[in-house]
Amino acid sequence: MFCFTTFKRYPQGVLHKLISYVKAVLPIKVSVSVLKKYKDVEGAVKIEEVNGEELVKKFAEEMEEMLGRKMKSVKSLAEAAEDADLYHEYNETLEFDYYNSMLINTVDEDGNPVPLGGEFQLEENEHFSKLAVNTQQSNIQVPTNVYNRDPDIVNGVYMSEALNDIFIDNFQKDPTLTWQYFGSSTGFFRLYPGIQWIPDENGVVTFDCRNRNWYIQAATSPKDVIIVVDVSGSMKGLRLTIAKHTINTILDTLGENDFVNIIAYSDYVRYVEPCFKGTLVQADLDNREHFKLLVEELHVKGEGKVKNAMMESFKILNEGSLCNQAIMLITDGAMEDFQDVFEKFNWPERRVRVFTYLIGREMTFAENVKWIACNNKGYYTHISTLADVQENVMEYLHVLSRPMVINHDHDIIWTEAYMDSVLFNTQAQSLLLMTSVAMPVFSKKKETLSHGILLGVVGTDVALKELMRLAPRYKYKEGKKLKPKPNYNSVDLSEVEWEDTEEKLRTAMVKGETGTLFLDVRTSVDKGTRVMFLRNDYFYTVINETPFSLGIVLSRGYGQYIFIGNVSVEEGLHDLLAPDLTIASEWTYCETDIDPAHRKLNQLQAVVRYLTGKEPDLECDVQLLQQTLFDAVVTAPMEAYWTALMLNTSGMDDGVETAFLGTRSGLMRFQSLFLSLPRSFLTSTDKENMFTLDHFPVWYRRAAEYPAGQFLYYMPRQETRGRGHTFTWQTHTHTHTHSNTHSPSQNTICAFFISNFPNHIYNWFLCLCLFLSYQDIDCYVIDNNGFVLISKQRNDVSSYPITRKHTENTAGVLFSLGFDSSAHKKKGDILQPCDTEYPSFVYEPSVKETNSIIKCGRCQKMFVVQQIPDSNLLMLVVQADCDCSRHPLLFWLFLLYCTVHNASVKCDRMRSQKIRRRPESCHSFHPQENADDCGGASFISLSTSLFFTCLTFAALVS
Repeated sequence: MFCFTTFKRYPQGVLHKLISYVKAVLPIKVSVSVLKKYKDVEGAVKIEEVNGEELVKKFAEEMEEMLGRKMKSVKSLAEAAEDADLYHEYNETLEFDYYNSMLINTVDEDGNPVPLGGEFQLEENEHFSKLAVNTQQSNIQVPTNVYNRDPDIVNGVYMSEALNDIFIDNFQKDPTLTWQYFGSSTGFFRLYPGIQWIPDENGVVTFDCRNRNWYIQAATSPKDVIIVVDVSGSMKGLRLTIAKHTINTILDTLGENDFVNIIAYSDYVRYVEPCFKGTLVQADLDNREHFKLLVEELHVKGEGKVKNAMMESFKILNEGSLCNQAIMLITDGAMEDFQDVFEKFNWPERRVRVFTYLIGREMTFAENVKWIACNNKGYYTHISTLADVQENVMEYLHVLSRPMVINHDHDIIWTEAYMDSVLFNTQAQSLLLMTSVAMPVFSKKKETLSHGILLGVVGTDVALKELMRLAPRYKYKEGKKLKPKPNYNSVDLSEVEWEDTEEKLRTAMVKGETGTLFLDVRTSVDKGTRVMFLRNDYFYTVINETPFSLGIVLSRGYGQYIFIGNVSVEEGLHDLLAPDLTIASEWTYCETDIDPAHRKLNQLQAVVRYLTGKEPDLECDVQLLQQTLFDAVVTAPMEAYWTALMLNTSGMDDGVETAFLGTRSGLMRFQSLFLSLPRSFLTSTDKENMFTLDHFPVWYRRAAEYPAGQFLYYMPRQETRGRGHTFTWQTHTHTHTHSNTHSPSQNTICAFFISNFPNHIYNWFLCLCLFLSYQDIDCYVIDNNGFVLISKQRNDVSSYPITRKHTENTAGVLFSLGFDSSAHKKKGDILQPCDTEYPSFVYEPSVKETNSIIKCGRCQKMFVVQQIPDSNLLMLVVQADCDCSRHPLLFWLFLLYCTVHNASVKCDRMRSQKIRRRPESCHSFHPQENADDCGGASFISLSTSLFFTCLTFAALVS
């Protein structure tokens, strides 16, 4: 008979003994050493409460100034390009050898430079992600499908040579500039600094600057687009293939400010996505990719009747628009009389432009299809092969840009955040999250004014890490961050701060308002396996002269205060040079990117050279340096203490391998107490456990939010830790403020890496479980997120929560979903509508001890759980002689970041039109526009009788 009271009593005694051993381990001694040093310098310490409103305003002003410099550089490029074109006379037979980035430094079989190649000096440059570049010269990239000796290309390249001096001058004036470029409407791309462009494995370069968001947004105003595609029987085979490619190419020219839908027609009209019936959806990356998948499934059947499709398109567009509207008609012929449709919905204003794409080699219906475009201010193109698609689709952008060009409205645009994964995807470098600023370039020649000729777009990239450097991490605590998706383009704020259910924060920031609010949030850390509960204060404001808003987050508690200490430079510098000390390499203590001579300095080298007076011109963050020097002095006793431990191993507990600590200033002290197997823990590749540009280490951040004076055990993920555990101990300083209250200010987190738990601790645990083994007992020590730290079987220790390994013996009674979501997923399954699912577990700290019974059919399972004092650990003892693997578990405490997927939720999510701050200007009409330039050899305005004659002939031959 199982005795429950006895079962409960034995763990309680051994847990107290267990914790007495744990508390005797090193961190308490460390804490005493650091606290004593803090006491010695307490008179030089002051604590300031962080003023979030002032902080966000200061950061926004600095970002405005930095972004303003980028806009000024782009303006100078646009002016230079337009002037160069104004004085350039087009020469059909011009010959000009330029540096083609595909061909530079390439020789033929005889060892001679290939045409458009030649020697082009390249040197690795730290500022440009360690790529080999030429900062004295730009060069040219031409897509493989564009002839690089075409007269339009040669003339454009020759004309744009004038930009070289401007590129260099801009970079000298603003050394934080990255890539500068000119994307030509003819297809070539001039890039500074020049690089070697690497083709794909097939020797092809598909990159076309005219498909990039910065080009499209600068070249046109926001647009509503209905794509109408013919799927009648005559569109079979190659014609359908070309039509699908044409649709995808049009989709690639749309951006975040555009709205779109696709209608297919034959005998009847249908939406390729029924969920989008009767409306337009934002042309963001997710919706565009969704449309492409649906387009691939199109099949042909029946007779092509376009009239109803055009009527449906006009009805959608007539619901209202903020700017340009267009219908893209993709067909192999138009045989109906639908002039009355245009008369009813579009004439005489011709507010909706109609662009027509005649598919296939057959020209019977060419005049009909052209008539549609020319009488609706659009453009007609004939696409007979797949190779024709790209250039013909691009024509519509030139037409939409005419009013802006004629009026010479040089709107500066900023793109949404995107991952730089296309431009250099074949070169070894880290992908950068960035935004681009761009401006259109127009022809100023009077003789072509009415044609509104767009020459191209100039721009430059701004890595978002440069903006983050203007908001130093030590001044506030980070909120949530989202891991970029594989096709990362941008993430809506509502997907990050999802507790803002009413979207107050999002709405205020989109509208460019200034204000503050607070939210109780749950944020995931350590790859989503752990959860933290925070109360965050949000402060936000607009960045003037840009479409951006800035928000910062201060967590209640330690995020509210900043600790300022004052020590002499001599004392601080002495301790800063200790061999066990490092500072956050990604933080900006000193700006090393302004002077090229400083770019090879790491941050610690730069700090030392600045403090010693060797580099007095360095721009350094004085407050951060002051805080770092203070932390170096206060934590200095640790070096001697750790050295003593290494020399006297008898005082060291078994398994303690590494000691380290971190402070809010990004300072770390690190000491390997014993040689161990190679691993990446606390190395430059282990980003989660290091101070980086966008976050504090996982062990530091979790301990900072944990109650002062307690142990927090944490198991690094398998790929970084090898085998081992980390436990941390906080050292908090408290100082009397003006209100005579104690305020938490700065925390130093002391931590140790343990390859194995000390033998005496493990032996006590083993002794307990062996003593109870006759009762078929399983014993575990788990942390507050359900990770197993100690078990009878050492291989049970896991970097996954207990339920992932132990659902078969129900050891996860306190931390269970009742299922393992990973077991159900097939390769390639898509989680919808969620982006990421986090099965994370959290123990309720108010439950000090509990027990219960799980009924499992013919048997029942008993368990008891008890908190281990002064730690985040729990002792869990479970009866093991009853199989509950197929039965729901009794209770669990967990957070799951996902909603149940169904078709209705998915449709609502895709259709949702969140409030957006659309561009302030719109250029959809100009009275001087020459609409007669509508494609084909020349414009033929078909008379009504001629139009009917064509229709009659078409009917006869069909």
